[in-house]
Amino acid sequence: MFSLEGQKALVVGVANDQSIAWGIARALKAQGADLAVTYLNAKAEKHVRPLAEELDAQIIAPLDVAEDGALDSLFDEIAATWGRLDTLVHSIAFCPKEDLHGRVVDCSREGFGVALDISVHSFMRMVRKAEPLMARGGTCMTVSYLGAGRVVDNYNVMGPVKACLESVTRYMAAELGPKGISVHALSPGPLKTRAASGIAHFDELLNKAADRAPTHALATIEDVGAYAAFLASPEAWNITGGLHHIDGGYNIVG
Repeated sequence: MFSLEGQKALVVGVANDQSIAWGIARALKAQGADLAVTYLNAKAEKHVRPLAEELDAQIIAPLDVAEDGALDSLFDEIAATWGRLDTLVHSIAFCPKEDLHGRVVDCSREGFGVALDISVHSFMRMVRKAEPLMARGGTCMTVSYLGAGRVVDNYNVMGPVKACLESVTRYMAAELGPKGISVHALSPGPLKTRAASGIAHFDELLNKAADRAPTHALATIEDVGAYAAFLASPEAWNITGGLHHIDGGYNIVG
């Protein structure tokens, strides 16, 4: 029904073959997009590079958004290699463990700042870098969670952080819409990813979601990838600024 043939897509956040970003990268490639894939550091490279090569990624580069100049280097390479960018996928988040596992009211100033910088402001910085490369329009996506809009046990400070992420998605969508650039927040249900394993009692959350969702099934990275690929397509040109739940309907009953 739609094709991404010839599109250039940057996917940030692949850590392993269970990552949401991996599901999205695979779907984009299946529809014809050329890929740029990043890895966090040398330790992560051994896990990410084989996956990126499996998808014939044309750019495989390191990216630690906490390092000054890292985004400049990445986007300089994209500009030199492709001269443009059609799709940006931001699927990274981080909070220091001691703050993630504590009460929101006890979160340290430093921990909250780090969580906002890595999880939210990095998306803003990436979109700013992508904007001049999207002269023909484009699509920018990030990943949120139900805990942004309601209290979810043990999600703790990442709830307020993701709420901020959803808000900046709306504002950037309003600002960039006249240029034909859409901005989206994907909100999958709980998934068995390495990042999610850091949340206390996460198995209980998975079981609850599967029991209560209208479909009685957890979302998969393939579900998220299929939805993201559609949003990246020309057919989705008039959709922007939304929070897209991909969770078997859990958000309406949870």
